[in-house]
Amino acid sequence: MLVTNVEMIPGRRVVKHLGLVQGSTVRAKHVGKDFMAGLKNIVGGELKGYTELLNEAREEAIERMKQQAQSIGANAILNVRFSTSSITQGAAELFAYGTAVVLE
Repeated sequence: MLVTNVEMIPGRRVVKHLGLVQGSTVRAKHVGKDFMAGLKNIVGGELKGYTELLNEAREEAIERMKQQAQSIGANAILNVRFSTSSITQGAAELFAYGTAVVLE
């Protein structure tokens, strides 16, 4: 399954447009990671625990989007975008969406 953030693939033609596909996951902060992030705020630097959490969430959302695209017969997802939103204090949704197509 080809997944890209561009609207068209050079040298490939879209033969069928299947519509919007999406995948999402809601993740909560880990108390231990939250504590360590608070300490890191004092000295500065990357919050590696949160970076890992977001990477895992992004991969899960992409995988769910790909599964939805496969189920409707797509072999590619174009114009992929990501969005996040706060669900409740300490939990957020990561949302991936794009256009499912069949490329020749």
